[in-house]
Amino acid sequence: MSEGTKGFWAIILVCVTWGLSPIFYRQLSGVPVVEVLAHRTIWSLGFFLLLLAGQGRLRELWQAMTGQHALRAAAAALLVSSNWGLFIWAIQAGHVVQSSLGYYIFPLVTVALGLLFFGERLGPAQWLAVAIALSAVAILTLGLGVTPWISLGLALSMGLYGVVKKSLPLGPVMSVAVEVALLTPLALAWLALQALGWLPAAWQHPLAFGGSAWVTVLLVLSGLITAVPLVLFAYAARRVALITVGLMFYLNPTLQFLCAVLLFGEPFTRWHMIAFAMIWTALAIYSGAAWRAARRAAPLANG
Repeated sequence: MSEGTKGFWAIILVCVTWGLSPIFYRQLSGVPVVEVLAHRTIWSLGFFLLLLAGQGRLRELWQAMTGQHALRAAAAALLVSSNWGLFIWAIQAGHVVQSSLGYYIFPLVTVALGLLFFGERLGPAQWLAVAIALSAVAILTLGLGVTPWISLGLALSMGLYGVVKKSLPLGPVMSVAVEVALLTPLALAWLALQALGWLPAAWQHPLAFGGSAWVTVLLVLSGLITAVPLVLFAYAARRVALITVGLMFYLNPTLQFLCAVLLFGEPFTRWHMIAFAMIWTALAIYSGAAWRAARRAAPLANG
């Protein structure tokens, strides 16, 4: 099997894992979101520590945590944790359709953020795609009588996370390891306060970890299904063209959408249908333009 083929199947596995993750987090519906998020962070760090120790890179991790880029890494950590927390809450609250819409919108949000923060120029097709996406959100808001805040929150938090990451001179595995390492003291502090009963009454719940073998195993696995796909994503990104990675990413929200409608029975109104059709059209226009640009660039790179 060639390296390109291995990368292709790695990105497929990543997107399938992310796309089916609502099934996993639905099993933790009885566990407070912050506790799930805390364990997701802690066990992710455990995985990365083992990985980096095996590579002899623990000193590099400490240097990254305490070096000149630590503040930007901390900002990235806060953004990704807010994205993870909102995603978990959306699943537990029965808003998986909205979460899938958020990840459909995300690539188009990154285009707009690139224009805003980096002065990137948009072609006519990209402008059209962004305009259609904005129109879809407006139609959904008017049709349902409520703004899809979950979708927008997921897309914006992930987009801003990408903006911060763009300025971090760290590899994908190391950067995420730094982020979860910076978040872990907060996660441990929260769990300690919860165990001692020192949280405000509205936040206080008995610790789920250790309460049952099944829940405990799931909480530990939450770290693995966070960390392992990120390692596989980094592996695939070095072996597969970025346009392929971008197109395969849409498998993630598609599977989330199918989970929401077919497994969880969430409502899918005509307004959802119109908005999703517009988003899919926008993504087709955007992806087509990116594919054509990649084809034009390939001969130049080879020449």
